[in-house]
Amino acid sequence: MSDIYKSISSASEGLFKDNGSRFIALAYPVESEDEVREIVAGLRKEYHDARHHCYAYRIGKDGSTWRASDDGEPSGSAGRPILGQIDSAGLSDCLVVVVRYFGGIKLGIPGLIRAYKTSTADALANAQVTEKIAGAWHRIRFTYEQMPQVMKVVKDLDLPQRGRDFSTECSLELRVRDSLLEDFLERISTISTFVD
Repeated sequence: MSDIYKSISSASEGLFKDNGSRFIALAYPVESEDEVREIVAGLRKEYHDARHHCYAYRIGKDGSTWRASDDGEPSGSAGRPILGQIDSAGLSDCLVVVVRYFGGIKLGIPGLIRAYKTSTADALANAQVTEKIAGAWHRIRFTYEQMPQVMKVVKDLDLPQRGRDFSTECSLELRVRDSLLEDFLERISTISTFVD
């Protein structure tokens, strides 16, 4: 089973206009629902004069964490079409927020679906698609004497590092891809204290 999936590498924007209404689609790479909440709250402040802030997202390698919000538009006319475009592009770890400025003429449900779908497709077409490797950060603790063995595992498995602390006790965060987790746990358990 592959641990590689597609996402976007940076924010991008799309636009659709119909009968005076403007639909500004903003796509973002995200890795958590907290990030989603933060971005949506920020956009509500930035575009405080807009009528709607509809959005959808998928998170995780299998995209099992998701949500679609119509934010006051008729049910299923905004969030679902946005999510449908994320799915059509085969993306995860992706949020799209569509900010709508009402132009005075009602578009009807088919018109809304088309507007949210088209603006989202435009934002995703302007995004840089990237491959991501499913995995998680794990912190380990070890002694100075164990450092050569730990560093050998890090080098052998080519593990990205962060949060290094080499004070009285050594600790390190390592990003382990899903396909290497079993091997990593087996090798590291004989050397150091696995924290999380």
